[in-house]
Amino acid sequence: MFRFFGRPLGLPQNDVRTSITKVGEMNLFAGIGKIIIGTYRQVVDVFALLFDTIAWLVMGPSKHKSVKREGIFHQAVFVGVGSLAIVFFVSLFTGVVIAMQSAYQLGKFGANIYVAPMVAVSLARELAPVLTALVVAGRVGAAIAAELGTMKVSEQIEALETIALNPVRYLVVPRFLALLIMLPCLTIFADMMGIFGGFLVGVFNLKLDPHRYITFTFQYMMWKDVWTGIVKSVVFAIIISMVGCYMGLGTKGGAEGVGKATTLSVVTSFILIILFDCILTGVFFFANQ
Repeated sequence: MFRFFGRPLGLPQNDVRTSITKVGEMNLFAGIGKIIIGTYRQVVDVFALLFDTIAWLVMGPSKHKSVKREGIFHQAVFVGVGSLAIVFFVSLFTGVVIAMQSAYQLGKFGANIYVAPMVAVSLARELAPVLTALVVAGRVGAAIAAELGTMKVSEQIEALETIALNPVRYLVVPRFLALLIMLPCLTIFADMMGIFGGFLVGVFNLKLDPHRYITFTFQYMMWKDVWTGIVKSVVFAIIISMVGCYMGLGTKGGAEGVGKATTLSVVTSFILIILFDCILTGVFFFANQ
């Protein structure tokens, strides 16, 4: 295109700017469209993996292809027993912190005894299931994605299919069941350790009567507070297992791909755990109105 004093000839300057703007808008909308379509396909694939897993759980025994107990027990030990120590420390210190922070405000009104139900209810309904799920997602979810991703890039998944072993039945179902069983158990354990942490602060720091502290705890904490946290932990277990297995089975690109799949698995699990915690909290809140 010819120029005269820096301006293009044959095409007005306003038309040039309009064309550039339109191209930029097209690229922007195209990028947004690709993200939406890609996310939609991933969601559909995850739900397909979930339905396939449930189908193997329900229909597998009728076809004499039930999951081996040894694999479930091995994964349950890895998920549950292996996570006990970190869940213990996280929940214990969380209970201590909640007790100290609530005592700072309640002490102004001479109501330190209400530290007991505040610690118990906040842990049972919210903090214990969420923090436990985040801990398990960071530890177990990452391990699942890394293990399955390594098997994928080293063609071990294809080897299983070659010998007529379904990867979902052999790899996904044991991890799904282990998380579905052990995460609620870890959540209950976290409840007890968090309440014990609040008990330590209440008795040794606030000088509250131990019997009165325990009485107030169970006077205000109801069964619906406990099962609310357990329901959340079941949903979180499904999220962690499905995201970890999906990312692992879809790994590409060698060792670098395994690292990306592991990181993406943890980040996605964290986001979905917080998102579904908000949704479930809203459902339980409005259901009690």
